[in-house]
Order: sequence, then structure tokens, then C-alpha cells
Amino acid sequence: MSFEPALIALGLSLKVALWATAIDLLLGMAFAYLLARTRFFGRDVLDAVLTLPMVLPPTVLGYYLLVLIGRNGPIGAWLQSAFGINLIFTWQGAVIAAAVVGFPLVLKAARSAFETVDIQFEQAARVLGVSRLGIFLRVTLPLAWRGVLAGALLAFARSMGEFGATLMVAGSIPGKTQTMSIAVYEAVQAGQDDTANLLVLITSVTCIAVLLLANRLTPPREVQA
Repeated sequence: MSFEPALIALGLSLKVALWATAIDLLLGMAFAYLLARTRFFGRDVLDAVLTLPMVLPPTVLGYYLLVLIGRNGPIGAWLQSAFGINLIFTWQGAVIAAAVVGFPLVLKAARSAFETVDIQFEQAARVLGVSRLGIFLRVTLPLAWRGVLAGALLAFARSMGEFGATLMVAGSIPGKTQTMSIAVYEAVQAGQDDTANLLVLITSVTCIAVLLLANRLTPPREVQA
């Protein structure tokens, strides 16, 4: 049994998951607060579009990403011509794929957490002259942080296990884009059962630990008599 491939894949998976979770956390909180606190035309449509990665097959998401950030795509072509950046078959491309897949988990959890915050606290802070950003940072977020963090942990676990979209966008280059889930697939295909078992064990233990922590952070629901 070789531990080196497992450690390399684990390190890459952790890097991809951490970056993807950071992106999801920033964008997820912004859109969650928008959906939770404002009413506008097309709000339900925007919510459906942002939640779409939760129900679409990962391969379909991977195809959409290839169309957008590939060398012939509108974003990919612009990045290539303006900055010489190519995201396909890179770990940065894996981050984008994982972030897209995990985004709805942060969005839903953060929105639910923001909606549980009593709006009267925000109104009181507004009367005292606190800015909108100050209200969010000093009132809303401190009251909703448990739900937001629970969503971030779920997105992290989802990013750790992402396979379909990552494989299509980043490929399977050992040491560069081969994450844990892809390494498991490659090990099984190559008949390396010992390596596959080790990778599966590490992934399972990591995801179980993250889920247990997320469950502890999720506020318990009151049982109605």
C-alpha cells in the first residue's frame, strides 16, 4: 500500500475544498441576505437559478462550465486573451467546479439563518445610525453565524466529494488536478484495491466529522405539542 498518492490527493482535495468553500461563503452570504431581506421582481427565478446546481447532474454542470470558461467560451477566451489565464485542466478549474456544486448548500443554510433573525434588531440599529454594512456585521451575522457556518461545512464536505464536474473541467492529472474522489475512481479502474480502500476511508472519516460538526451547529427545532 502506497501512502504517497493518498496524501497528495488528500492535500489537493483540501486545498480545492477550502478555496471553493471560501468563495461559496462570500457569494452565498451576499445572495442569501439579498433573498432574505428584499422583495423584487424575479426574486423566485433568481432563487431557482442559484439553487439549480443542487439538482442538475454534475456532468451537466461540468459541460456548462466548459462552455463558459473553456478556451472558446466567453469567459475563458477573455481570460486567455487579456491575462493569459487558462482554467481548464488546472486546480483552479477544480475550485470553480467545486464552488458551483457546493454553492446552493451555503445559500440555503445562510438564507434560512438570516430569516430567523428578528428584523426588529436591525431596525433598532438603523435608528441608532448604524450603516447597512454595520448592521449586517454587528447584528445580523452574529445572530445567524451558526447556520451560516453549518452551510459552509456542508459545502466543504460536498467539495471534498465532488467528482463529475471536476473531472470534466480539471481532468485527472496526478499531483495537479487528481482529487480524492477522482483518485478513488482511478485506483479502482487500475485494480489498486489497497489504495482505493485507503482513499475511501480517509474521505469517509473526513466527511463524517464535518457532518457531525455541521449538525451540532444547526439550531435545534422546537417540538410543538
